[in-house]
Amino acid sequence: MQSYDYVFNKPQFLTSVTITVQRVLLGVTLNMLLTILAAYPLSKERSSFRFRTLYAWIFVFTILFYGGLIPWYMTIRATGLLDSVWALVLPGAVPVFNIVILLNFFRGLPRELEESAFVDGARHWTVLLKIFVPLSMPALATLTLFCVVTHWNSWFDGLILMNHPERYPLSSYLQTVVIGKDLNQLSPQDVLRLSEISDRTSKSAQIFVGILPVLLLYPFLQKYFVKGIVLGSVKG
Repeated sequence: MQSYDYVFNKPQFLTSVTITVQRVLLGVTLNMLLTILAAYPLSKERSSFRFRTLYAWIFVFTILFYGGLIPWYMTIRATGLLDSVWALVLPGAVPVFNIVILLNFFRGLPRELEESAFVDGARHWTVLLKIFVPLSMPALATLTLFCVVTHWNSWFDGLILMNHPERYPLSSYLQTVVIGKDLNQLSPQDVLRLSEISDRTSKSAQIFVGILPVLLLYPFLQKYFVKGIVLGSVKG
Protein backbone atom coordinates (compact mmCIF):
# COMPACT_ATOMS: atom_id res chain seq x y z
CA MET A 1 0.00 0.00 0.00
CA GLN A 2 3.02 2.31 0.19
CA SER A 3 2.83 2.72 -3.59
CA TYR A 4 -0.76 4.00 -3.39
CA ASP A 5 0.18 6.30 -0.53
CA TYR A 6 2.99 7.65 -2.68
CA VAL A 7 0.61 8.17 -5.64
CA PHE A 8 -2.09 10.01 -3.70
CA ASN A 9 0.46 12.30 -2.09
CA LYS A 10 2.22 13.15 -5.35
CA PRO A 11 1.23 16.71 -6.43
CA GLN A 12 1.98 16.21 -10.13
CA PHE A 13 -0.22 13.10 -10.31
CA LEU A 14 -3.12 14.83 -8.58
CA THR A 15 -2.72 17.88 -10.84
CA SER A 16 -2.84 15.70 -13.95
CA VAL A 17 -6.01 14.03 -12.67
CA THR A 18 -7.62 17.45 -12.14
CA ILE A 19 -6.70 18.55 -15.68
CA THR A 20 -8.09 15.31 -17.13
CA VAL A 21 -11.35 15.69 -15.21
CA GLN A 22 -11.68 19.24 -16.58
CA ARG A 23 -10.98 17.95 -20.07
CA VAL A 24 -13.56 15.18 -19.80
CA LEU A 25 -16.29 17.47 -18.46
CA LEU A 26 -15.70 20.17 -21.07
CA GLY A 27 -14.92 17.83 -23.94
CA VAL A 28 -17.78 15.37 -23.47
CA THR A 29 -20.32 18.17 -23.00
CA LEU A 30 -19.14 19.94 -26.14
CA ASN A 31 -18.89 16.70 -28.13
CA MET A 32 -22.42 15.56 -27.31
CA LEU A 33 -23.95 19.00 -27.84
CA LEU A 34 -22.42 19.42 -31.30
CA THR A 35 -23.11 15.80 -32.22
CA ILE A 36 -26.82 16.15 -31.48
CA LEU A 37 -27.08 19.52 -33.24
CA ALA A 38 -25.33 18.18 -36.35
CA ALA A 39 -27.01 14.77 -36.48
CA TYR A 40 -30.58 16.06 -36.27
CA PRO A 41 -30.64 18.07 -39.54
CA LEU A 42 -28.50 15.50 -41.36
CA SER A 43 -31.04 12.80 -40.48
CA LYS A 44 -33.75 14.57 -42.51
CA GLU A 45 -34.77 13.54 -46.00
CA ARG A 46 -33.66 15.65 -48.95
CA SER A 47 -37.20 16.97 -49.33
CA SER A 48 -36.98 18.48 -45.84
CA PHE A 49 -33.34 19.61 -45.98
CA ARG A 50 -32.27 20.42 -49.52
CA PHE A 51 -28.51 20.51 -48.94
CA ARG A 52 -28.39 17.51 -46.61
CA THR A 53 -26.17 15.42 -48.90
CA LEU A 54 -23.70 18.26 -49.46
CA TYR A 55 -23.25 18.88 -45.74
CA ALA A 56 -23.01 15.15 -45.05
CA TRP A 57 -20.15 14.82 -47.55
CA ILE A 58 -18.38 17.79 -45.99
CA PHE A 59 -18.37 15.92 -42.69
CA VAL A 60 -17.31 12.64 -44.32
CA PHE A 61 -14.47 14.46 -46.12
CA THR A 62 -12.86 15.18 -42.76
CA ILE A 63 -12.73 11.44 -42.07
CA LEU A 64 -11.17 10.53 -45.41
CA PHE A 65 -8.57 13.33 -45.55
CA TYR A 66 -6.36 14.78 -42.83
CA GLY A 67 -4.42 18.02 -43.09
CA GLY A 68 -1.41 16.67 -41.23
CA LEU A 69 0.20 17.05 -37.83
CA ILE A 70 2.17 20.22 -38.55
CA PRO A 71 -0.77 22.29 -39.93
CA TRP A 72 -2.87 21.02 -37.03
CA TYR A 73 -0.29 22.21 -34.52
CA MET A 74 0.27 25.54 -36.29
CA THR A 75 -3.47 26.24 -36.33
CA ILE A 76 -3.78 25.61 -32.60
CA ARG A 77 -0.72 27.75 -31.90
CA ALA A 78 -2.05 30.59 -34.07
CA THR A 79 -5.28 30.66 -32.09
CA GLY A 80 -3.39 31.00 -28.80
CA LEU A 81 -4.69 27.77 -27.29
CA LEU A 82 -1.37 26.14 -26.47
CA ASP A 83 -0.80 25.13 -22.86
CA SER A 84 -4.51 25.41 -22.01
CA VAL A 85 -7.25 22.84 -21.52
CA TRP A 86 -9.06 24.25 -24.57
CA ALA A 87 -6.25 22.99 -26.78
CA LEU A 88 -7.22 19.49 -25.70
CA VAL A 89 -10.96 20.05 -26.24
CA LEU A 90 -11.66 22.32 -29.21
CA PRO A 91 -9.66 20.56 -32.01
CA GLY A 92 -11.79 17.42 -31.58
CA ALA A 93 -15.04 19.15 -30.67
CA VAL A 94 -16.94 17.67 -33.64
CA PRO A 95 -16.60 13.84 -33.64
CA VAL A 96 -17.78 12.97 -37.14
CA PHE A 97 -17.91 9.21 -36.46
CA ASN A 98 -20.33 9.82 -33.59
CA ILE A 99 -22.44 12.08 -35.82
CA VAL A 100 -22.77 9.28 -38.39
CA ILE A 101 -23.90 6.83 -35.71
CA LEU A 102 -26.42 9.23 -34.20
CA LEU A 103 -27.93 10.43 -37.48
CA ASN A 104 -28.51 6.80 -38.49
CA PHE A 105 -30.18 6.25 -35.13
CA PHE A 106 -32.38 9.32 -35.66
CA ARG A 107 -33.38 8.05 -39.11
CA GLY A 108 -34.54 4.80 -37.56
CA LEU A 109 -37.08 6.53 -35.31
CA PRO A 110 -40.73 6.49 -36.50
CA ARG A 111 -41.46 9.53 -38.64
CA GLU A 112 -45.07 9.51 -37.47
CA LEU A 113 -43.95 10.87 -34.09
CA GLU A 114 -42.28 13.85 -35.71
CA GLU A 115 -45.17 14.50 -38.10
CA SER A 116 -47.76 14.38 -35.31
CA ALA A 117 -45.68 16.86 -33.28
CA PHE A 118 -45.55 19.27 -36.23
CA VAL A 119 -49.32 18.94 -36.66
CA ASP A 120 -49.73 19.96 -33.00
CA GLY A 121 -47.68 23.08 -33.62
CA ALA A 122 -44.26 21.94 -32.38
CA ARG A 123 -41.09 23.32 -33.93
CA HIS A 124 -37.79 21.61 -34.61
CA TRP A 125 -36.29 22.50 -31.20
CA THR A 126 -39.29 20.97 -29.44
CA VAL A 127 -39.16 17.85 -31.60
CA LEU A 128 -35.45 17.44 -30.97
CA LEU A 129 -35.57 17.96 -27.20
CA LYS A 130 -38.91 16.29 -26.44
CA ILE A 131 -38.93 13.38 -28.92
CA PHE A 132 -35.57 12.60 -30.53
CA VAL A 133 -33.30 13.01 -27.50
CA PRO A 134 -35.44 11.00 -25.01
CA LEU A 135 -35.90 8.16 -27.53
CA SER A 136 -32.19 8.08 -28.33
CA MET A 137 -30.85 7.49 -24.82
CA PRO A 138 -29.21 4.13 -25.73
CA ALA A 139 -27.26 5.74 -28.58
CA LEU A 140 -26.45 8.85 -26.54
CA ALA A 141 -25.17 6.75 -23.63
CA THR A 142 -22.96 4.79 -26.02
CA LEU A 143 -21.54 7.91 -27.63
CA THR A 144 -20.99 9.49 -24.22
CA LEU A 145 -18.94 6.46 -23.23
CA PHE A 146 -16.94 6.78 -26.45
CA CYS A 147 -16.20 10.44 -25.72
CA VAL A 148 -15.27 9.81 -22.07
CA VAL A 149 -12.83 7.03 -22.98
CA THR A 150 -11.34 9.06 -25.84
CA HIS A 151 -10.66 12.12 -23.69
CA TRP A 152 -9.49 10.10 -20.69
CA ASN A 153 -7.05 7.92 -22.65
CA SER A 154 -5.72 10.53 -25.10
CA TRP A 155 -2.06 11.21 -24.38
CA PHE A 156 -0.34 12.31 -27.60
CA ASP A 157 -2.03 15.69 -27.90
CA GLY A 158 -1.13 16.47 -24.29
CA LEU A 159 2.56 15.90 -25.01
CA ILE A 160 2.42 18.06 -28.14
CA LEU A 161 0.19 20.92 -26.97
CA MET A 162 1.31 21.36 -23.37
CA ASN A 163 4.59 23.28 -23.02
CA HIS A 164 5.08 22.45 -19.33
CA PRO A 165 4.96 18.96 -17.78
CA GLU A 166 2.84 20.24 -14.89
CA ARG A 167 0.07 20.91 -17.44
CA TYR A 168 0.02 17.34 -18.74
CA PRO A 169 -3.31 15.46 -18.56
CA LEU A 170 -3.28 12.12 -16.79
CA SER A 171 -2.58 9.88 -19.80
CA SER A 172 0.29 12.08 -20.98
CA TYR A 173 1.73 12.10 -17.48
CA LEU A 174 1.44 8.31 -17.19
CA GLN A 175 3.15 7.93 -20.55
CA THR A 176 6.14 9.85 -19.29
CA VAL A 177 6.16 7.83 -16.05
CA VAL A 178 5.91 4.41 -17.69
CA ILE A 179 8.16 5.00 -20.71
CA GLY A 180 10.85 6.98 -18.95
CA LYS A 181 11.51 8.63 -15.62
CA ASP A 182 13.48 11.83 -15.30
CA LEU A 183 15.04 11.77 -11.86
CA ASN A 184 16.05 15.41 -12.20
CA GLN A 185 12.39 16.42 -11.88
CA LEU A 186 11.96 14.53 -8.62
CA SER A 187 12.22 16.23 -5.27
CA PRO A 188 14.50 14.79 -2.56
CA GLN A 189 11.38 13.53 -0.75
CA ASP A 190 10.26 11.67 -3.88
CA VAL A 191 13.68 10.07 -4.29
CA LEU A 192 13.58 8.94 -0.64
CA ARG A 193 10.08 7.49 -1.07
CA LEU A 194 11.06 5.67 -4.27
CA SER A 195 13.98 4.09 -2.44
CA GLU A 196 11.44 2.47 -0.10
CA ILE A 197 9.12 1.06 -2.79
CA SER A 198 9.52 -0.77 -6.07
CA ASP A 199 9.57 1.31 -9.23
CA ARG A 200 7.32 -1.25 -10.93
CA THR A 201 4.69 -1.15 -8.18
CA SER A 202 4.79 2.64 -8.23
CA LYS A 203 4.07 2.69 -11.96
CA SER A 204 1.40 0.01 -11.61
CA ALA A 205 -0.35 1.92 -8.84
CA GLN A 206 -0.47 5.09 -10.92
CA ILE A 207 -1.81 3.21 -13.95
CA PHE A 208 -4.48 1.45 -11.89
CA VAL A 209 -5.63 4.66 -10.23
CA GLY A 210 -5.70 6.29 -13.67
CA ILE A 211 -8.04 3.70 -15.22
CA LEU A 212 -10.21 3.27 -12.12
CA PRO A 213 -12.78 6.02 -12.97
CA VAL A 214 -13.50 4.48 -16.39
CA LEU A 215 -13.82 1.03 -14.82
CA LEU A 216 -16.37 2.41 -12.36
CA LEU A 217 -18.33 4.24 -15.08
CA TYR A 218 -18.53 1.44 -17.64
CA PRO A 219 -20.90 -0.95 -15.78
CA PHE A 220 -23.59 1.74 -15.60
CA LEU A 221 -23.45 2.33 -19.38
CA GLN A 222 -22.79 -1.25 -20.48
CA LYS A 223 -26.48 -2.11 -20.98
CA TYR A 224 -26.78 0.69 -23.54
CA PHE A 225 -23.53 -0.14 -25.33
CA VAL A 226 -24.50 -2.97 -27.71
CA LYS A 227 -28.05 -1.73 -28.18
CA GLY A 228 -26.96 1.76 -29.18
CA ILE A 229 -24.43 0.51 -31.72
CA VAL A 230 -26.81 -2.02 -33.32
CA LEU A 231 -29.77 0.34 -33.61
CA GLY A 232 -27.61 3.14 -34.92
CA SER A 233 -26.18 1.04 -37.74
CA VAL A 234 -29.37 -0.33 -39.27
CA LYS A 235 -30.24 2.49 -41.68
CA GLY A 236 -27.75 4.29 -43.92
